[in-house]
Amino acid sequence: MNTIFALSSGAPPAAIAVVRISGPRAGTALQTLAGRLPPPRRAQTATLREAGGAELDRALVLWLPGPGTATGEDMAELHLHGGRAVVAAVEASLEGIPGLAQAAPGEFTRRAFINGRIDLAEAEGLADLLSAETELQRRAAIAMASGALSRQVEDWRIRLLELAAQLEAVLDFDDEDDVGQLPSDFAQSIGRLRIEIEEWLARPRVEPLREGLRVVLAGPPNAGKSSLFNALVEHEAAITAATPGTTRDVLERGVSLMGVPFTFIDTAGLREDAGDAIENEGIDRALAQVDRADVVLWLGPEGLGPEGAWEIAAKSDLGRAKQHAKAAVSATTGEGIAGLKSMLVTESRKMLPAPGTAALSARQHDILTQVSEALVVQSHNPLILAEEFRLARVSLDRLTGRASTEAMLDALFGRFCIGK
Repeated sequence: MNTIFALSSGAPPAAIAVVRISGPRAGTALQTLAGRLPPPRRAQTATLREAGGAELDRALVLWLPGPGTATGEDMAELHLHGGRAVVAAVEASLEGIPGLAQAAPGEFTRRAFINGRIDLAEAEGLADLLSAETELQRRAAIAMASGALSRQVEDWRIRLLELAAQLEAVLDFDDEDDVGQLPSDFAQSIGRLRIEIEEWLARPRVEPLREGLRVVLAGPPNAGKSSLFNALVEHEAAITAATPGTTRDVLERGVSLMGVPFTFIDTAGLREDAGDAIENEGIDRALAQVDRADVVLWLGPEGLGPEGAWEIAAKSDLGRAKQHAKAAVSATTGEGIAGLKSMLVTESRKMLPAPGTAALSARQHDILTQVSEALVVQSHNPLILAEEFRLARVSLDRLTGRASTEAMLDALFGRFCIGK
């Protein structure tokens, strides 16, 4: 396996640039540049030199022998002055050392996974942490990266193995006098395990937290959708005009309201007598967005919006009202905008994971659903039960990466930046 290196801190220029090296030749690389190997896990200053002896930088260096490192391999860190030329010169010198290569995106974390330093669920949480933009996203990602789901899966796996062992005893020794039938609480144990899994499946998913709660503004032309959209995102993102059909495509903007991520979507006006094929396409896209929405703000005639939509009385400054309006707003005067935002944040608490709790991704939810279905006792035949338990264990192993495909791993670690 090659030894890899990469800049692991922010893009230069910066006060300090950290270059990480991981692999069997990490010690050789550090010795080549610094002229010596410092004591393990003790930061020391060193003059780094290129192959010809010219000085590269005066740096702080660390030697971290494996396996007790982030990747499980020998590692070295170079804490450089953060200028672009310094970083480029050091990287060029490292690339000239036989057996060293630039790291691919996520390769450090992938090696940590391969070497058993983290499991797949923790790696997914780390990927979310790197992309977190709001406090809620950060706290949920930390819970997953810290092993909240992994510990729960391991508990389920151990209990499932114990149940499977009881089944195997019946199958293998049913003719022996000292091995009786299944324990009296065997079915109850399966039921308790399944209930716990169902409770996890009932939790809000992580996708709305990653992407923001999807709020779609819908209604007929000239209902005030684009004006309200601009007011909610606090930016003149959408073109507004009195001409029907001005908005012909979907416009999305992600914003954070009180620390909660939202994606607001402005859509084409819905009407039957569309002016042309382009507007018809815009209407089709608007309807598709309504189907995907977490919340629909309906600015059209009362009672004609999608089921569950929030009735919004727009243009309240012109005296327009609805009998059962969720909110009355005016994008012109700002009336009701703050209240609508507050209601959306309140609604988000029902749809987003509780702060600091681990939330399942679509992949994890699908796998855990398979585990739950395998635990539905449809036969009391020990052979059939044993096979269902085997399928459940295989699914649990996929959650933490004991059994994972290369394609899935490539997709996950491709989300990471170079140097992580």
